[in-house]
Amino acid sequence: MLSERRQKVLRALIEDYIEYALPVGSRTLTERHHLGVSPATVRNDLSALEDAGFIQQPHTSAGRVPTDAGYRTFVDELLLSGLAEEERPHRDMVEELRSSASELDALMERTSAALARLTNCLSVVMAPSVFAGRIRQITLVSLSDWQAIVIVVAEDGQVVNRAITFTEEVSADELAGAQNLLNRVLVGQSARDVRRSLDANTVEALSDPLVQLIIDEVIDCLGESDGNRAHSLGISSLLRQPEFSDAKALLPVMEVLEDDRVLLHTFDETAQEGGPVMVRIGHENPASELAGVSIVACPYGRGEADGIVAVIGPTRMNYASAIRAVRAAQCVLHDE
Repeated sequence: MLSERRQKVLRALIEDYIEYALPVGSRTLTERHHLGVSPATVRNDLSALEDAGFIQQPHTSAGRVPTDAGYRTFVDELLLSGLAEEERPHRDMVEELRSSASELDALMERTSAALARLTNCLSVVMAPSVFAGRIRQITLVSLSDWQAIVIVVAEDGQVVNRAITFTEEVSADELAGAQNLLNRVLVGQSARDVRRSLDANTVEALSDPLVQLIIDEVIDCLGESDGNRAHSLGISSLLRQPEFSDAKALLPVMEVLEDDRVLLHTFDETAQEGGPVMVRIGHENPASELAGVSIVACPYGRGEADGIVAVIGPTRMNYASAIRAVRAAQCVLHDE
């Protein structure tokens, strides 16, 4: 447990390092901040903070920089004190985005762009899971006796569709009958749970090969849609950060973003952790490729189908600003 004075010294050092991206020395701290103690005392406090693992000295003659543990203490203080909270963060942005896009995909894209501008970080907005969400309506549109399109509308307004090819001719009446049955059985349920919750009479009805084919196509369609949930922007913002001046340093992060499985695992845990916001710093991230960055994320939506809004940046990111921006984006998307 840090004393109040050493907490103050650590906070001042981190704020300076976030601002200037340069190691911070005791003289700099005493000149820039009203710490109320002598430079000698600050030097002693820095030594104690280094011994405790909160800061480190990259070179013998250099000042100190925060470690992941130091950032964690700083962020926990931010969250506990409410310094990163606003009653209605970035109100103008929230109202502008809500009025500018009526469809979820367009809203996510614009929200992601706004997040990147506000934070100078990489923004990621993931749509709610269609596979885990509840189905509102299924529509079958005949293209010919041999082909149709199945359109699935989720309760959150997302729409997915898929072409189906039949091995035998299917009349318009047969297709309409299948559509009515599927809506009676599947509406209000998630694709994930649909099979386990069917009663005996429904199971018998669904044994029809046509209906079974369409159900399989619906589930495959929803599963594929979940693999393409992320809207991300702001790579150029990250490249302007000193930590990523060498583009090779950013490659591990980009590889994670291109791997849907790792990306989904990283962000979907956010909804399970609860609380208004999740902050993972450096080595706290489950993927080793993300050990050099921090993630600020929070869920939006309802239940198992929650979407995720997040920013990814250097561990030297402005955490208070990032938390406020992510919460604003959550406000934009929450009721959509």
